Amino acid sequence: MTVLIVGGSGFLGAELVRQAAAGGRAVAATYATRPGSSPVTWHALDLRDPDRADAVVAEAVPSVIINATSGGADWEVTAEGPARLALAAARYGCRLVHVSSDAVFSGTRGGLYDEICYPDPVSPYGAAKAAAETSVRYLTPDAVIARTSLIIGGIGSEHVRLVHDLVAGRRSGVLFTDDFRCPVHVGDLAAALLELAASDERGVHHLGGAHAVSRHELGLLIARRDGLDASRLVPGLRADTALPGALDVRLDSRATQRKLRIPLRGARDFLAART
Repeated sequence: MTVLIVGGSGFLGAELVRQAAAGGRAVAATYATRPGSSPVTWHALDLRDPDRADAVVAEAVPSVIINATSGGADWEVTAEGPARLALAAARYGCRLVHVSSDAVFSGTRGGLYDEICYPDPVSPYGAAKAAAETSVRYLTPDAVIARTSLIIGGIGSEHVRLVHDLVAGRRSGVLFTDDFRCPVHVGDLAAALLELAASDERGVHHLGGAHAVSRHELGLLIARRDGLDASRLVPGLRADTALPGALDVRLDSRATQRKLRIPLRGARDFLAART
C-alpha cells in the first residue's frame, strides 16, 4: 500500500515522507526541481503539465495521494494542479488528501472559522486555493480537504527564516500585531494528515494549532526559542498597508481534533522549547 506525497521535497512534504517511511509505509514522492534526500522512490512532476500527474499516479500505483504542494499564487500550480491530481486519483481509484489553507477566508467575519464556513478569499493565493478545493470536492467526493495555517518548525519554515533574517538585518520590515493566525508545528500537521489519510474521513477538516497569535507574537516566540534578539523585531499594522490578504483568520479545529489521536499543539506550547 503505497502513499504518494506530492510536493515531497518541500517543507511539509519532506516531513510527510519522513514520517510515512518511519511508520513502515511504502512511500513515493514527487519533486518539481530536485528530489529530496530521503531514500524513497522519486518522480519528477510539474503540475502545469496537463498529462504528467496522470502518468506519475500510473507509475507509482498509490493507494493514497497526499497533495502537499505549495505553488503560491501561481494559478496553474495551485488551482489547476490539484484538479489534475483529483482526476488522476478518480481514474486510478486512489484516496486523496488535499492540503489547503486558511487563506481561503477573508477574515472579515471575526471570531473563529469552522469547517462549514464558505471560502471568501481576498488574495490571489487564497483564490487559487479556494478554486482547488472546489475541483477536489467535485472530482473526488471522498477526498479530505485539510485546511491549515502557518506551518512552523526549524529553519526550513519560511516564517522561521523571516524572523532570523529580520533579526540579522538581512531583510527589513515589520511583523504585524493585527494579523492573527493559528500556527501549527510541521510534525503535528504531518502526523495528522497521515492519520486522516488512513481513516475513512472525507470532506473539509481544519488543522490549525490550538493558539491564535499575531505574526508579531509568533516572531517573538520564534526568536526566544532560537536565542535571537527579539527586540529587533519591529511591530506594525497590516491595516496600514496595501498588502492583499486577510487580517484575522482563526481556524476552529476542535471538530477535527476530536477525531485525531495526534494533538495539534499551539505555538505557545511547541515554541516553548527547541523543536
